[in-house]
Order: sequence, then structure tokens, then C-alpha cells
Amino acid sequence: MRSARPGNWPGNGCWRSLRVQALGKLRWLLAPRRGCGWPEMPKRGKKQGGGDSGEEPEVPEPEVKKSKKEGAKGAKEKAVEGPILYQDPPDKLASPSGKRYTLKVTSWNVDGLRAWFKKKGLEWVREEGPDVLCLQETKCAEKLLPPEIRDMPEYPHKYWACSDDKEGYSGVALLSKTEPLNVTYGIGEEEHDKEGRVITAEFPSHFLVTAYVPNAGRGLVRLEYRQQWDIAFRAYLKGLDARKPLILCGDLNVAHKEIDLKNPKGNKKSAGFTPQEREGFGELLAAGFLDTFRHLYPDTPYAYTFWTYMMNARAKNVGWRLDYFLVSQSLQGAVCDSKIRTQVMGSDHCPITLYVAL
Repeated sequence: MRSARPGNWPGNGCWRSLRVQALGKLRWLLAPRRGCGWPEMPKRGKKQGGGDSGEEPEVPEPEVKKSKKEGAKGAKEKAVEGPILYQDPPDKLASPSGKRYTLKVTSWNVDGLRAWFKKKGLEWVREEGPDVLCLQETKCAEKLLPPEIRDMPEYPHKYWACSDDKEGYSGVALLSKTEPLNVTYGIGEEEHDKEGRVITAEFPSHFLVTAYVPNAGRGLVRLEYRQQWDIAFRAYLKGLDARKPLILCGDLNVAHKEIDLKNPKGNKKSAGFTPQEREGFGELLAAGFLDTFRHLYPDTPYAYTFWTYMMNARAKNVGWRLDYFLVSQSLQGAVCDSKIRTQVMGSDHCPITLYVAL
């Protein structure tokens, strides 16, 4: 027996309306996606004109809103760009007058010759094929050289200098395909010649000097000594230049201008970028020498030769230009190209190469 409806339940007309709404919802739940058959669930709203129009309004797709955190993250990711790397342009093999180069010199701070050899640095040298190879920071006495380097047939004339007092410290080398007229070690001052930092080779038309200039040190503990060195070294080079044109290469341990390092503002009190070291380098140029790279590429940024091993600096190109080819002003017209081989690994420095038409 059916129970009687409570007095406040809806009448038959209302029950019919509820049944219609329920059927509509059921059809909407079971219907395929839009455009595939059954109509969408009608949107609730006020009836217009006192009744149903028989037409359902278009329901816009809902807008997905991102949270502030997601929006900020997306904007940050969009703003982040990869590091700007220096792209070494094609080699110029002729001087401005059109004369083809007659001398190719490569210089490289190897940060330990034996470790550099294990990193296959010698293989790249053979590919590059310079007439003269100059190395700095060899950290290796001649008696401890790997035989593959000591007996290299490509360079029958090899010259080595190392520290007198500290084994495995400093050191430079000069390897040449042709025999120099004369070779000297140091700059002629005992105070500065104990660490094996300079080799000078005299050739018929020029002098070639390779140097590993002393660093001012952590906390600038050797800055005063560095300033004394700069004065003595400049006088030595001027004396050579008075006799015949000069090519100087090596790790000169200074970034001359702000363009020559990634973070100049944060390094004004760092070794290699103090006002004293930069001034000393400027005085060397004023004494009659030319920075070949900046002569050819005066405004080229991001061209560095040294990157610390820490903080993934090389991949980010957070570096310094510390390695140079300087020449006598009289050789300016003979310079064909001055290269920075940034893609070459094997040390915390990359090699540099000079083409000159003597």
C-alpha cells in the first residue's frame, strides 16, 4: 500500500518537471562528446519570456588559470638563456697587404705538462701544426718529461725552464721546427729568474719570447712583487725590441680591459684585474707593443682564454682573457690573425695561435 505524500511535497506538475530534468541529466552523462550525437546538458538559468525557448545557449570552454607561482616560474624559464660563447672565426692566412703568413706560433698554458699529455693535448698540437709551440706552467723538470714529448720528431729543437726552488711549480717550454740562432733563459735579473718563467729564442728576423708572468696571488700577497716584475720585464723587452722586432706570447696573468673578463665589477680587487696590474700592462703597450687580438678584434666580447675549474665556469663561459700575443709596433702590418681556440680542452686555459707574415 502506497504511503500518502506529505502535504509539503510537490504536486503532479512538479513531479513531471523533476522527471524531465533527471532524464536530461542522464542523457547528458551518457552522451558522446560535442558534435557526436546527443545534445549537451542544458545550462541552468532564468527562463526568458516565461517559458523554454527550445534552444540551448553556447557554453564557452572553461579558462584554466595558472597560479601565481606557476606563472612566475614560466616567466623565469622563458627569460633564462644559455651562455654566450665566443665563436672563433675562420683563420686569416694573409696580412692586410695580401702577403701569406710565414710563421705560425701556438701558445698554451697547460697547467701541468704530464696531466695535459694524458688529456691528449699533444694530439691537438699535431693537428694545429705550428712552427713553434710555446708552453707555460709546465710544472715539470726536463728529466721527468714524458718520452712522447721529449722525443717529438716534429720539433727537434726543444728548450725547457723550470723553478730552481720548487719542483712542480711554474715552468715554460719552447719547441721549434727550425733551430734558433740563440736561446736564453730568464730576463737577466737573479731576483726574477729563479722560477723558470721566461725563454727567449732569437731568429734571423725577430725575437720570440714565451713567458709565464707571476700571479699577484690569493689576497694579493704578491702584488708588490708583481709590480716589480712588470717594471723589470718591460725594460727587458724594450732592450730586445731595440735590436730587432719582437713577438711575446704566454700567460701574462692580467685582463687588461673590462671586455676581457666576464665579471669586471666583482673582480676589481682580484689578482689579474687590480688597477696596478692593468696599469702595468697598459705601460707595456705604451712602450711600443701591440695586443694583436684587440688590434684585430677591438670590440669582440666573450673572448676568454682561462676559466676556473670551479662552478662549471667554462660551460657558462665565465672566463678571463689572460693569454696574449704581443708584437713590436713595427710588426703591425705583418699580423695576419690572432686566434683564441676556445673549443680545445686539456687545461683550464685554451691555446692561442698567431699567424704573421715576416
